[in-house]
Amino acid sequence: MMSVTPTRGCLLDLPWEDILVPHILCHLPLQQLLSLQRVSKSFQSLIQLYLANMRCFDSSQIGPAIPRAAFVNLLKDNEVLQQLALQNCSDWLTDQELLPVIGQNHHLHQIQLKGCAQLSRHALVAISLSCPNLRQLSLAHCEWVDSLSLRSLADHCKALEAVDLTACRQLKDEAICYLVQKCGRLKSLSLAVNANVGDVAVEETAKCCPELEHLDLTGCLRVKNDSIRVLAEYCPKLRSLKVKHCHNVAESSLSILRSRGVELDVEPPLQRALVLLQDVVGFAPFINLQI
Repeated sequence: MMSVTPTRGCLLDLPWEDILVPHILCHLPLQQLLSLQRVSKSFQSLIQLYLANMRCFDSSQIGPAIPRAAFVNLLKDNEVLQQLALQNCSDWLTDQELLPVIGQNHHLHQIQLKGCAQLSRHALVAISLSCPNLRQLSLAHCEWVDSLSLRSLADHCKALEAVDLTACRQLKDEAICYLVQKCGRLKSLSLAVNANVGDVAVEETAKCCPELEHLDLTGCLRVKNDSIRVLAEYCPKLRSLKVKHCHNVAESSLSILRSRGVELDVEPPLQRALVLLQDVVGFAPFINLQI
């Protein structure tokens, strides 16, 4: 009788595009994938194929100190990105690195640029022209965002559902109004830490975005009670509202939202008083309230 000796297979013998890329490599951290390139020329080719077909890129998987040349090389052949997260890459990310990636990826629906301080308004214009299906965009702490670039975004990305404009201090009521008038599908909007945003922007947001679920107005000192009442009237789906440090917003307007179960980051007056009393006397008092 003849003995059959099983042959030992190799990982690279599996179909690359059908098996390795979509079912195996996608479960490995990006840092490990990049290390695999050093194993052999075949592994290098495999990883390059993976990078060219990657749907999601998150710089935090590599670390904030990724070299500019490495970033450009990683995404130079990719035209199918759907999610791009580059938060807090201010040490190295400029328009020169970002614009080619944006220009060749027209399927992006989620972009995270929080804290990318070295970009310019040209980056937002490029995003608006190249990403018509964009749904989520974070520009928090990007003070280069101005009214003209935001208008371009509003004109071309009308499917937007979530926009974070925290600390985009160049923006005033007029720019926010234009955005919400064009992007009526917004469900989440942050205008926090912007002293230029007031009642006009909040009221227009309420009237133009009936699907709004989350609104962050933290530190918007010009927001007053009237706009909060309009918000309560026009946004039946509102689930959370942040108004901490909005000193002109009182319980008289918040109580309407509170009664509907909207999550607020400001405690009701009685609860605040009890907490203060507990801090003073050292225990929580028992109070019998009769209505």
